[in-house]
Amino acid sequence: MPRTFSPKVVTANALLEGDAVWLTEANTWTRDISEAELMTDEAHADLRLLEAQSRVDEIAGAYLADAKAGEAGPEPTHFRETFRTRGPSNYAHGKQVELS
Repeated sequence: MPRTFSPKVVTANALLEGDAVWLTEANTWTRDISEAELMTDEAHADLRLLEAQSRVDEIAGAYLADAKAGEAGPEPTHFRETFRTRGPSNYAHGKQVELS
């Protein structure tokens, strides 16, 4: 029996900075997952991923990540994605500086 599709967001890494980014409904990249487009339709998610993967001058490594609807917008459901929302882990820069 086919697996049930779970909600997804398109995520990648910004090409120049390396930051984790998420695709918004407005077709822009954001560094805040809560601004990402949460997709509940598998065909739509696959199409958005293909569109994102064609933007090689902006991002690298686009993929669909599981997410859920939260009070402020999409939230990650896997520890890897939660970790990516916090920024680099080797020392405080990027998102970690902003949180300090």
